[in-house]
Amino acid sequence: MPSARSSTSSAAASSGRRSPPDAARRDTFVLGAGALGLAWALTTTSAYLPPMLERYTDSTTLVGLVLASEGFVAVTLPLVVGPWSDTFHTPFGRRRPFMLAALGPMGFALALLAFMPSLWTTSLLLIGLFIAYYVYEPPYRGLYPDVLPDRVFGRAQGVQHVFRGIAIGGALIGGGYLFHLWKPAPFLFAAAVVTGACAVPIALVTEDGGQGRVFLGVRTYLAHSWRVLRTNREVATFLGVNAAWEATFAGARTFVVLYVTVGLGEPLSTSTAILAVVAGGYIVAALGAGRIGDRVGLARVIVVASVVYGIGLLAGGLATTWHAWYLALIFVVAVGGGTVMTLAWGLLFKLMPPDERGAISGLATTTKGIGLVIGPLLAGAVIDLLGSTLEQTQGYQALWPLLGVPILLALPFVARLERAERAADSA
Repeated sequence: MPSARSSTSSAAASSGRRSPPDAARRDTFVLGAGALGLAWALTTTSAYLPPMLERYTDSTTLVGLVLASEGFVAVTLPLVVGPWSDTFHTPFGRRRPFMLAALGPMGFALALLAFMPSLWTTSLLLIGLFIAYYVYEPPYRGLYPDVLPDRVFGRAQGVQHVFRGIAIGGALIGGGYLFHLWKPAPFLFAAAVVTGACAVPIALVTEDGGQGRVFLGVRTYLAHSWRVLRTNREVATFLGVNAAWEATFAGARTFVVLYVTVGLGEPLSTSTAILAVVAGGYIVAALGAGRIGDRVGLARVIVVASVVYGIGLLAGGLATTWHAWYLALIFVVAVGGGTVMTLAWGLLFKLMPPDERGAISGLATTTKGIGLVIGPLLAGAVIDLLGSTLEQTQGYQALWPLLGVPILLALPFVARLERAERAADSA
């Protein structure tokens, strides 16, 4: 039986990248549609499932635990799915069979999620959604370096995050109105959007995956992932930083609506306005960050954006009442955060050895899972613990400083990756 490394090497060699500019431009938009679907799914569940869970519990820690189940799935499943997609040779390709298998379960779980009669049945169906999601995502991420040339990694991530921004804005703003009309409506609409958008890369990407289907075994894939992590220092550094970024993002998206409606005592319309500004900042970042990053360096832009992002989150802890002029500050911080999240995977693509793209995509998704566990759980626990101390906001005031610290602590490590990126560009 061939080794994992030899199989992945031959697969990488057989999946030549498209080099014509028109083909690369087309593929950035085709691939971006998948990001729209994935972001719509997670945004809907993270924003509108917590208010629905208030029917069953008033504990933010328990709500955080339910949403953190995403992280528990993401920590484990991608370690197998990612490297498996490197060796899964079929006429339909290596990555797309996994994506196709996940498509129906994602839509089905989203459509039924709001109709579950208890906390436990809701949690079980949510875990099913996350399993399907993380069967889809690592192979989807691996398609980017398979299909696209290096010179457009930054711009491709910019396009992807424009789609993500559209999804975040659509799911939060449109979902808010739908939620007001009928609580299950955002989930039913999301099921349709996610199924349609995630089908686009499956249908339109041209992928040469070979003819011989191979499964090397769970132990082999886990060992291969561990070997990649142990032997590639730059990738390992990125994975640690990625966990910090994802912990902040997950904590924010889980509790932002409750922060506004419970902590600040504002109506849902205020949270809708805030989320619209956040989505706008995210889209602005996605439109400009990729081109700038391709010119001056992705890591360098991430460092500058992280300073704005981290300091802005720390300052958020000073607010105890809402003022409309906060929207301007929120926009600036959203641009910083959107820039970090836009360029992160583009930087990783530059650090990836060509024969280990699936494995490293799986590892990156796993560290995302670590952040998804830590972020909501820690944020929910801190809010519960400080509820009696920070009475004016019922503990929610502590959310933003808590989430800003990981962004600032990651700065020295991103600076190290800047040197690695320059070395990769000159190689």
